Amino acid sequence: FPHSHSADTAMVNGDGAHEHTEESDSKQDGNGEADGGEESNEQEVIVIQDTGFTVKIQAPGTEPFDLQVSPQEMVQEIHQVLMDREDTCHRTCFSLQLDGNVLDNFAELKSIEGLQEGSLLKVVEEPYTVREARIHVRHIRDLLKSLDPSDAYNGVDCNSLSFLSIFTDGDLGDSGKRKKKGNELEQIDCTPPEHILPGSKERPLVPLQPQNKDWKPMQCLKVLTMSGWNPPPGNRKMHGDLMYLYIVTVEERHVSITASTRGFYLNQSTTYTFNPKPANPSFLSHSLVELLSQISPAFKKNFTALQKKRVQRHPFERIATPFQVYSWTAPQVDHAMDCVRAEDAYTSRLGYEEHIPGQTRDWNEELQTTRELPRKNLPERLLRERAIFKVHSDFAAAATRGAMAVIDGNVMAINPGEETRMQMFIWNNIFFSLGFDVRDHYRELGGDAAAHAAPTNDLNGVRAYGAVDVEGLYTLGTVVVDYRGYRVTAQSIIPGILEREQEQSVIYGSIDFGKTVVSHNKYLELLDKTSRPLKVQRHNVLNEKNETVELCSSVECKGIIGNDGRHYILDLLRTFPPDLNFLPVEGEELPPESQRQGFPRQHRHRLACLRQELIEAFVEHRYLLFMKMAALQLMQQKANKETKTDSNADTPQTHTTSSDSSNAPTTEVSSDKKSLNIPGLAQAKELAETLVAEDGSDPKSREVVLNACKAVGSISNTSFDIRFNPDIFSPGVRFPDDSTDDVQKQKQLLKDAAAFLVSCQIPSLVKDCLDHSALPMDGATLTEALHQRGINVRYLGTVLEFLDKTPAKAQLEHFYRIGISELITRCAKHIFKTYLQGVELSALSAAVSHFLNCFLSSFPDAVAHLPPDELVSRRKSRKRRNRVPGSGDNTAWASLTPSELWKNIVSEAQSYYHFAIECESVDQVVEKYGLQKSTLLREISIKTGIQILIKEYNFDSRHKPAFTEEDILNIFPVVKHVNPKASDAFHFFQSGQAKVQQGFLKEGCELINEALNLFNNVYGAMHVEICACLRLLARLNYIMGDHAEALSNQQKAVLMSERVLGIEHPNTIQEYMHLALYCFANGQLSTALKLLYRARYLMLLVCGEDHPEMALLDSNIGLVLHGVMEYDLSLRFLENALTINTKYHGARSLKVALSHHLVARVYESKAEFRSALQHEKEGYTIYKNQMGEAHEKTKESSEYLKYLTQQAVALQRTMNEIYKNGSNASIMPLKFTAPSMASVLEQLNIINGIIFIPLSQKDLENLKAEVQRRQQLQELGKNEEPTEDTPLELEDKIPID
Repeated sequence: FPHSHSADTAMVNGDGAHEHTEESDSKQDGNGEADGGEESNEQEVIVIQDTGFTVKIQAPGTEPFDLQVSPQEMVQEIHQVLMDREDTCHRTCFSLQLDGNVLDNFAELKSIEGLQEGSLLKVVEEPYTVREARIHVRHIRDLLKSLDPSDAYNGVDCNSLSFLSIFTDGDLGDSGKRKKKGNELEQIDCTPPEHILPGSKERPLVPLQPQNKDWKPMQCLKVLTMSGWNPPPGNRKMHGDLMYLYIVTVEERHVSITASTRGFYLNQSTTYTFNPKPANPSFLSHSLVELLSQISPAFKKNFTALQKKRVQRHPFERIATPFQVYSWTAPQVDHAMDCVRAEDAYTSRLGYEEHIPGQTRDWNEELQTTRELPRKNLPERLLRERAIFKVHSDFAAAATRGAMAVIDGNVMAINPGEETRMQMFIWNNIFFSLGFDVRDHYRELGGDAAAHAAPTNDLNGVRAYGAVDVEGLYTLGTVVVDYRGYRVTAQSIIPGILEREQEQSVIYGSIDFGKTVVSHNKYLELLDKTSRPLKVQRHNVLNEKNETVELCSSVECKGIIGNDGRHYILDLLRTFPPDLNFLPVEGEELPPESQRQGFPRQHRHRLACLRQELIEAFVEHRYLLFMKMAALQLMQQKANKETKTDSNADTPQTHTTSSDSSNAPTTEVSSDKKSLNIPGLAQAKELAETLVAEDGSDPKSREVVLNACKAVGSISNTSFDIRFNPDIFSPGVRFPDDSTDDVQKQKQLLKDAAAFLVSCQIPSLVKDCLDHSALPMDGATLTEALHQRGINVRYLGTVLEFLDKTPAKAQLEHFYRIGISELITRCAKHIFKTYLQGVELSALSAAVSHFLNCFLSSFPDAVAHLPPDELVSRRKSRKRRNRVPGSGDNTAWASLTPSELWKNIVSEAQSYYHFAIECESVDQVVEKYGLQKSTLLREISIKTGIQILIKEYNFDSRHKPAFTEEDILNIFPVVKHVNPKASDAFHFFQSGQAKVQQGFLKEGCELINEALNLFNNVYGAMHVEICACLRLLARLNYIMGDHAEALSNQQKAVLMSERVLGIEHPNTIQEYMHLALYCFANGQLSTALKLLYRARYLMLLVCGEDHPEMALLDSNIGLVLHGVMEYDLSLRFLENALTINTKYHGARSLKVALSHHLVARVYESKAEFRSALQHEKEGYTIYKNQMGEAHEKTKESSEYLKYLTQQAVALQRTMNEIYKNGSNASIMPLKFTAPSMASVLEQLNIINGIIFIPLSQKDLENLKAEVQRRQQLQELGKNEEPTEDTPLELEDKIPID
């Protein structure tokens, strides 16, 4: 990545048009540090383009208003703004004119002649067409529904829920500040609901979705729908009639409306008679809203109020997300009549897409064309990545829709004659196949189990090749959808592939798992470019004629040249090497580390492969080893000679890195903590690095490198290069005799990688959980933690067993509990999958509720409700022809019982995860592992796509089941797809993070602002990565003292997290906590408390009270309550935090000392000095033992002890005085001080790991010097333990114990 991220490079702030204050000065230093002409030039280009300007807009019937625009915007974007503005939102069919000339919608503003600062653009109404009229009606419907959450509940149109505004009362302006009456602070009600208090056992579900008063929508119309008189007959078409609408107003007036080319008017038709003549008095309006306001006073009043509310909402509450998010709970929503929804459901939107030539989209062409866009400089790359991302998110949505249609039986198969599980489908130019072993393709590899695993492996392959992004090599758009127990793979279609037989089109690879193999030079050349980043080794295999064929991928990776001349690769299911721990091979022994853990184990299928993250970690680990080997050998040579080191180590050509070692991350690795601390090793390492970088002319150094290469299994003798042969151990693949040696080495490498997973990665995960650098809270975050370290979820049982044997088991209880709950819900998911395949659509809700009863309800004999007979009987006789996949014996599901289901779960846990759960019912499991049923319900619903009614369920009743079929509202798809990345933005983000870590806050802030710009450019406004960007930005704003800006950024982060990840995702919970801190700092105490209570409620629901993160949350709540003088309440939370901290950090940790101190302060405020002293003494002892007498923390604590003692003595005196002299004692009133807000805030900052850096110039200089000194130390491998009070880290990484 060639940009220089120097501090001087101008980072322009803001979203193009919106912040142009610093424009003038950023011009001068546009290329502060030019490195290479093109690059600096490009920075400048961006700066120059970004200057926005203001135009005036004049719309019919409104005053002209100003609009900020930027030169790269298209005219179309002004259209969007006008359709969103309160006063012009009802217009859709208009053109913009400058001096009477119509502007082209797709022109960029900078290309329009005469358009400049202050130009007047006129909005001119244009005649309607059928398409424009439909768009108008759809837009009006969207405006009417803009506050209605039903689309979010139903998971359509990329809507999703957000509840933040309920807790912040709309915007976070000054509304939350406490008003002062005189000089008394007004009291705010701080008592949380009972279920949020520490120790409460109830976990209600209803508060998950608090009622939003805005959602009781103001009704504008009763009905707006297409009329039955559509389409207009010929003679009316020739009068300009486009379509007819039927409307019932709130006043119960039924009217029929004509949409004509000139606008909308009432006609004289009724339900049963057609009379298209205009009604009397006639009123023609270009906008439907104006017409309706004319005929219905209620419409006029409510529509205006509704639009006011709509524009007041935060845009992030209504912008569409890039991928659909589904909610697992929903209230009962009334089903209202809605013409657009009805139309969408039956036309699959094609009517709306008529402007795309050829009706349906050619997905493959779009996906591949966007890849071919140029990418030489930043603007080009942004354009390309934005296009790729947009097409991907559209494709994922279309594929999901199609997959559901296929499983629901609404798509005709392309091979209708075959049995249902073998059918394939095409819909909307996407090819769909089911995850079953068709034609015994996978017989050798595990049948249906392999056919179920192959699509996700293939998707991982597509993701990997997509990320390497080699020009000229193409992969298919791929989406894997799990829905109603079926796995559907959706793929874009290679042009021409349907017309020819597969045999003749595959020119590279094998279609029969290696019996016949072909190769092709162009493919070898293209794949060779991917082999280094993907660590794939070029290798030879034998074909059926015993001839040698060269490949650079696994055999089943097929190369097909499409009719478009592009080189496609598909079937990438073995991109990564096999996992030998789950692949027993005759006559092969695994290393002892694996054997000790009971590997190899039999798995369901033979497609288990290692994750890309594991391969990366393994290679990194080997590289470290390689450097150490070389360094140690050099030291020996040096010791043997004891003369001056070889002269060539000092020759000038040292760091001309040969292309081979270019991927060796030298510096990062050398500062690794694990480095062997041998005196002189640092110099030897430097030598080793120069050696590796040389051309190897010197025989001595060549030998050193050769030995090191051999030792670590590098495929090259002159440089470090580890690659895997993905075909090793594939049944049916044969290797030529001359490569026996290589094959042996490759086998060894695979065994080493499998052992590395068990002996290094699992322990390192556990270590990260012990020191809390990994903090999983639920199944999804646990899976993420495993995956980041390259551990597949099939190792979950092994991880849990490892935890069980860890001495520090008590400090990992949260991790163990989440692991068990994940293991159980995954086993239940496996069973549920096959269970659902036997259920027909009409019995779906009954079957799902029955399954949940068997899984979670304490009621021992859950009985299924079969659909009533009168509906079933008539159809029994005639068999349906085209059956939906899996409409087998439709009532088998009803015989499931709770004890049978739990038997199955236990045996599934044993056979899949090799883990023993000794329980026979849900209640035993809950009891034994301390799980919560609400958590299990959430996990199983999210994993399987179930949506349930939000109400309180009585799981523990032994007399009636918890669920009825009315409680199951929906079943959603679970979708896996590729997430294209914004690479430039990500680089900026990373450099920003690095700068911040080094203490250069301002530069870091600029880089991260720039990253935010670029992210917005590529992803649009909503994305997980933007969320991370905003959170970091808010934290920086806060540290640099800009509280208002911190609030605004963090508010966006919370909204985005709710919308993109889900309202109760662990990430969202964290965002709520950060926002609460900034609210408190901004004086909005009641809001801060509400947010913290919300976070605590969510955390209780998601993982229960016993979790290390709960200690932080409770400390925050306790401190805020202390600040508002709710001492007893405050103590409940702080004492709970103390208990949890003691449990998870050990009684001697600094976190516990701090907890003691916080509790002591509250007791002091209550004037209970004895308790205060007791706690502060505990804290003091910890500080003294951990940090020594002289440390400032210890001194602070001892000062505070003295102060408390004095106060206690004073209090005692007063009491004695009272006892002696009775009521007429002359006593000084004691001062009971409420804590100052500043002191509470200071403690809040400490516990949240925020450290302020005193920013005087001199301090800054010292700081930079200190950072540099540290880096040098690290590079020398001396790694001193950092002292405790260094203000460099943003997270509080105080060494604990």
